[in-house]
Amino acid sequence: MTRDLDADHRPWPLPQRPWVMKQTWDRLLFAHWPVRPDELRDLIPRELTLDTFDGAAWVAVVPFGMSGIRLRGLPPIPGTAAFPEINVRTYVAHQGKPGVYFFSLDATNPVAVASARRFFRLPYVRADISVDSTAEGVVHYRSRRTHRNAAPAEFVAWYAPVSEPFRAAAGSLERWLTERYALYTVRRGDVYRGDIHHDPWPLQLAQADIRTNTMAAAAGIALSDAPPLLHYAHKLDVLLWTLEKTLEKG
Repeated sequence: MTRDLDADHRPWPLPQRPWVMKQTWDRLLFAHWPVRPDELRDLIPRELTLDTFDGAAWVAVVPFGMSGIRLRGLPPIPGTAAFPEINVRTYVAHQGKPGVYFFSLDATNPVAVASARRFFRLPYVRADISVDSTAEGVVHYRSRRTHRNAAPAEFVAWYAPVSEPFRAAAGSLERWLTERYALYTVRRGDVYRGDIHHDPWPLQLAQADIRTNTMAAAAGIALSDAPPLLHYAHKLDVLLWTLEKTLEKG
């Protein structure tokens, strides 16, 4: 039940309705780049407010593994309970609630891609992805988009944590980037919010060697040549709610 969940760290209360899906995210890399707001404003729906930190917008490329996927009250569906994913996202707000806006979400599982496109109205696309980890904790990640008629996109990198886990401090950029408890999507001028819930991120500083990265470029976003801000998270359990249309447009 939602009343049994620890929600003191959330910026707003948990939804009163029951959650519908549970997932675990693992071996996740946040690779963040600052972007001028005017370079992103026309790439997100006008109904959403582009969120900024000290005047800068941010774009993230986020590769990770997804496992333990199941609908509430049901066992995992064979063949859909675990797969890798990589997404491209920025940060927005609506009606005072900050959240995430996705430009793309690449995944290997065709059933999951089709379901997410239909029920969560998210821009999921199919991709060939391989993920391998060494005994020392280095993650080797390769992704190539295969979705028909989608813009080509690839990501090839290795990454690893280089610090002990920590919780981002209140008011810090790290907390602003990662502690977000909603996703937003817009359809025909209507804004839909999908609430999510998890414990505070167990972040670790990270290193990475990104050999190929055309994920953001496929969405029309030019990333700078400066090194990205890197964080790693080994594992996080997540609850998701169905989309809910906000009460007003814009």
